Amino acid sequence: MSKAEAVASMRAVDWETLADLARSAMRRAYAPYSRYPVGAAALLDDGRTVSGCNVENASYGLTLCAECTLVGQIQMSGGGRIRAFTCVDGEGNLLMPCGRCRQLLYEFRGPGMELMTTRGVRSMEDVLPDAFGPEDLEDEPKGVL
Repeated sequence: MSKAEAVASMRAVDWETLADLARSAMRRAYAPYSRYPVGAAALLDDGRTVSGCNVENASYGLTLCAECTLVGQIQMSGGGRIRAFTCVDGEGNLLMPCGRCRQLLYEFRGPGMELMTTRGVRSMEDVLPDAFGPEDLEDEPKGVL
């Protein structure tokens, strides 16, 4: 276990503070078309927190979910792995990430990543079982004849 992982494992997740950070991010959302602002927040393995909001586009397919901008913030602030994640709507209510965003979060998960969901705290493996990830892209192709 790295030093960052050891620090993260000792620090309890303050879910209310994380939700407050997501609500603050939600207030910065650009959602003129759907009028459905979303904010997301994560605790990283080194103890830092990051947040993101949805950014819509007139060409709806180009819209960025809050999880997308959150992952961009992770990369822009030095990288890291997600230890805990939450997402809220414009009323501050918990949201479950869509399938695309679950895959994105899976890519940047840390060991034992947890998500606050409408059904309580769940592991990444619970919300995206049997996921395809970086470990599936080893040097040797699997299942190729």
